[in-house]
Amino acid sequence: MPAALFPFMRIVVDVMGGDHGISVVINGVSQALQAYPHISELHLVGLKAEIEAELLRVRCSDSRLRIHHASEVITMEDKPLDAVRKKKDCSMVRAMELVRDGKAEAVISRGNTGALVASATFKLRRLEPVDRPAIATIIPSGHGEFVLLDAGANHECKPSQLLQFAIMGSVYSRGVLGCKSPRVGILSNGAEESKGTDLTREAAKLCKQANLNFIGYVEGHDLFEDHVDVVVTDGFTGNIVLKCIESMGKAIIGLLKRELTASPIRKAGALLAQGALKSIKRRMDPEAYGGAPLLGLNGTVIKAHGSSREKAIFNAIRVATETIQHKINEKIVSEVAQANETLGLNKPPVPAPDSAVA
Repeated sequence: MPAALFPFMRIVVDVMGGDHGISVVINGVSQALQAYPHISELHLVGLKAEIEAELLRVRCSDSRLRIHHASEVITMEDKPLDAVRKKKDCSMVRAMELVRDGKAEAVISRGNTGALVASATFKLRRLEPVDRPAIATIIPSGHGEFVLLDAGANHECKPSQLLQFAIMGSVYSRGVLGCKSPRVGILSNGAEESKGTDLTREAAKLCKQANLNFIGYVEGHDLFEDHVDVVVTDGFTGNIVLKCIESMGKAIIGLLKRELTASPIRKAGALLAQGALKSIKRRMDPEAYGGAPLLGLNGTVIKAHGSSREKAIFNAIRVATETIQHKINEKIVSEVAQANETLGLNKPPVPAPDSAVA
């Protein structure tokens, strides 16, 4: 969709939190401002003196920048709900308030996942037909990529909520990833309908009746084949799957480096295969995906990894612009409302959970 159709795109970046300080955030922001002229305002929230010093260091004086001072920071050690309630002037909460108050459309943060879910839910509220927001993570596979959700926002879920995750994931896959008819599957321990749990069996029944390209259960070994485009599960299971995948990716890269430099002959072979190895590394690089959208809220929220560097921040901003451009929230409202009506699921929203998976 042409960027010119969205001349007033405004994005907020929480510069605090994360493993590598604010310099990587400012560098990523500077690159994004150059790449995306359709961003009309980019708000930076955090310790003002540090932000200004870093902008001066990298010689970034873009007129679209807005700085908002926040005196507190939510750390990875903080308990999510306690931190959001007690640290009223933390950068994450102030960033959410800018979106809530209509001063921006999207917010990006590397901070504590549980606190991000809590602050986004409290400050932005859920889209009217959605019971729970869900983290949608894009994962590369052997033949492309798939969306995994929920990847950590909800410990426990109801079947109707898994249905909504399926719809939200399908909307995102179509809109942002360009998949015309996403194949949706529920993660289980077998393909047979008798497998799974009460939760997955009831969720599968609902998904069959919804307007989805639902293929039934998918198993762990299906994820990296060309079998599924949207993988649905509860946040507890999804977060475990995500972290296992991240760990395995790092282990494989480490193993390749070790084995390909173990002897002169292997080094020569690695040199010949250098192009292919670099291509594989690019496909597996989590920084290329930027961040995971927290779908189902009144606003666009992107969770960047705590270890994100410049490239990841740049791509998180890209993901935010694409989510806004493709009107993902409007489509989620329409399709979830339609499913709720068709299946008789129009019930009061379920209260947000007291905690989220880290």
